[in-house]
Amino acid sequence: MQKVLIANRGEIACRIISSCKKLGLATVAVYSEADKDALHVEMADEAYLLGPAMAKESYLNADKVLQIALECSANAIHPGYGFLAENSRFAEAVAKAGLSWIGPRPHSIEDMGDKERARDIAKASGLPVLPGSPRFTPGDLAGLESAAEEVGYPLLVKASAGGGGIGMRLVESAEKLRSVAEATQSMSEKSFGDGTIYLERYIPRARHVEVQVFGFGEGHAVHLYERDCSLQRRYQKVIEESPAPALPDAVRQKMVTAASALCHHQRYLGAGTVEFIVDADTFEFYFLEMNTRIQVEHPVTEMNTDLDLVAMQVDLIRGSLSSFDQRDVRHQGHSIECRLYAENPDKNFMPSPGTLEVFELPEQGHGLRIDCGFRQGDQISFYYDPMIAKIICHATNRENAIDKMLTALDLIHVEGVKTNIEFLKRCLAHESFREGRVFTGFIDTHQAELLGS
Repeated sequence: MQKVLIANRGEIACRIISSCKKLGLATVAVYSEADKDALHVEMADEAYLLGPAMAKESYLNADKVLQIALECSANAIHPGYGFLAENSRFAEAVAKAGLSWIGPRPHSIEDMGDKERARDIAKASGLPVLPGSPRFTPGDLAGLESAAEEVGYPLLVKASAGGGGIGMRLVESAEKLRSVAEATQSMSEKSFGDGTIYLERYIPRARHVEVQVFGFGEGHAVHLYERDCSLQRRYQKVIEESPAPALPDAVRQKMVTAASALCHHQRYLGAGTVEFIVDADTFEFYFLEMNTRIQVEHPVTEMNTDLDLVAMQVDLIRGSLSSFDQRDVRHQGHSIECRLYAENPDKNFMPSPGTLEVFELPEQGHGLRIDCGFRQGDQISFYYDPMIAKIICHATNRENAIDKMLTALDLIHVEGVKTNIEFLKRCLAHESFREGRVFTGFIDTHQAELLGS
């Protein structure tokens, strides 16, 4: 492996390019017309235009991405997260073309991408799973109401091909079930090309805790401990941290052991994340899904373990990563990540596209890390996710990590677009958050203190 094409954009493309350069690998960027002057294009050794700004005509154009990789003699493709990262057909096409796919085997992507199949696999691996329904394909909602009664209200209507909170809607009573199901199918068809949905029991006071795993194939895998991602708005993560606060050690151990068991049984290869829903009152936990890719919040784990997950992904595929055991994994201190968005929290977190007229960040180091794909003067486009940067702080304990994050946020200066900086600071300073009393409804519950009128 000598040259890697990064099939992505923004901060994750920059992040992958940095690790590849440290490994002595040449890098290839691809970009849409909206990203022709983007940072990841500047950082890469080579860069090629994919197409128009619309993602479906550029970053989701699998044939074009592969064509560019072959024409520029790339040896491998790293998909990052989002876009084509969990597209098993694309992974297969990459392998058939003679290139290395820096990710899990295609069958793992397919198995875990099908939410109903993933639930069955989790059950077979001994993991607890929330009550759910069979799948409902577009135009066929026969038996929907009876399935909902069996699952029980409140419930979630979920897109089988969804991920990252996209394609998930809450239904509290039978009156709105069918209309929400039809709307979710329509949205899923447009977003993922697959309108299949299913129903799943909803836990009102839930925590979202995920376990970072790394599999070496052949039935050997390790966990890199857990991350708490409970602070969310519209099922999108806002703040992530590790270790999960106020989680009993016995529950933590059961959870990481269960995640490892799933990877062992599936002979999983590479980086992945096993996600769980935890009842905030009883601490019972249930398998939610598995993401067969690098996660947005992977720096939280990297700061605590002193590992480079992207470099590990690359080295595993090129055969230069030696297998290691669980006892070799070290987890020290506490890390917190905040997602800096170009959005207006006072207007229901509406995206705020525009020019970064002023964009000043604090100096990194001493437990502060910033993953960013933008510079001053760059455009935040309405075509893509409005995340500007990820701010990650590491300290000896949670209290110090929170204080360090508040200091870092104070030093960020952005003009030209609205941001969520003040909202993040209010979340971090909130008494309940400081005490570790977090759950997925935290922002809605404390809306008055966090968002004002």
